[in-house]
Amino acid sequence: MTQIKLHAYFKQWMELYKKDAVREVTYAKYKLTHRNLRRLVPDLTLDNLSRLAYQQLLNDYARTHERQTVLDFHRHIRSSLIDALEEQLIHRDPTRKAIIKGTQHRKHKTKFLNQFELQAVLNNLVLDEGLNWDYFILLIAKTGLRFSEALGLTPGDFDFAHQYVTINKTWDYKSVESGFAPTKNKSSVRKVPLDWQTVIQFSQLTKKMAADEPIFVKDKKVYNDTLNHYLERLCRRSGVSIISIHGLRHTHASLLLYAGVSVASVARRLGHANMTTTQSTYLHVIQELENQDNDKVMKHLASLV
Repeated sequence: MTQIKLHAYFKQWMELYKKDAVREVTYAKYKLTHRNLRRLVPDLTLDNLSRLAYQQLLNDYARTHERQTVLDFHRHIRSSLIDALEEQLIHRDPTRKAIIKGTQHRKHKTKFLNQFELQAVLNNLVLDEGLNWDYFILLIAKTGLRFSEALGLTPGDFDFAHQYVTINKTWDYKSVESGFAPTKNKSSVRKVPLDWQTVIQFSQLTKKMAADEPIFVKDKKVYNDTLNHYLERLCRRSGVSIISIHGLRHTHASLLLYAGVSVASVARRLGHANMTTTQSTYLHVIQELENQDNDKVMKHLASLV
């Protein structure tokens, strides 16, 4: 056993195993875990890290955080402690049978709009003044792209002849020095088919732009909050529930599922690593569709007399 402090070991571990191995935004979450460890247990050492001490740490963190956030906190620490166990810095796993608690879910904003609400929003877009943020909103509504993926688009990513756009990079809007960045994962690299209206609109909008020039990012930095506030005002004018830019992605996926598009196709279009992610994210939609399918099955079976 060793008297090294838990937060010191975690810092050493994350710098050794995670720095430059994960995306910058992911590494920032590890650094946040480290700061919370220093705040909550500044003097806790590995040799004093019992199951009781670890559970108390989780409980203290859970007083001001939702359960999912506590679970992420626990996973970060547990990963480091599994390595500490293999290195024989500790002799037992203090995270074994840990109970994950957390505050009740806050009331979140509406995640997606129905078809009529989305149409009301699109009807209020100003699309006759050249390339603007209204076209950004339209594109995400039509494709389901992530915010960073849409920002990273260049004219060269569009294949107007075959009606699709290639997603192979993002725009790192969170860093001080913004620029192109890799996609979220390998599955995020994909070709997203476009409808003919979007093809016509963006072929005209981008024809005089350089092939490798970001379409929506100009001289100044782009902030997610700025676009969310812009969309909020648009939703208010349209008389619909307020959603975020990411909510447009949820709206796109939900409408496709309601239209009868398979979960597998939606997963590929969104760039999900697997269908499980799609199924868990849109479980409420899938369950509603299954109930409708059950009604159809019962009607069909009842007709077999």
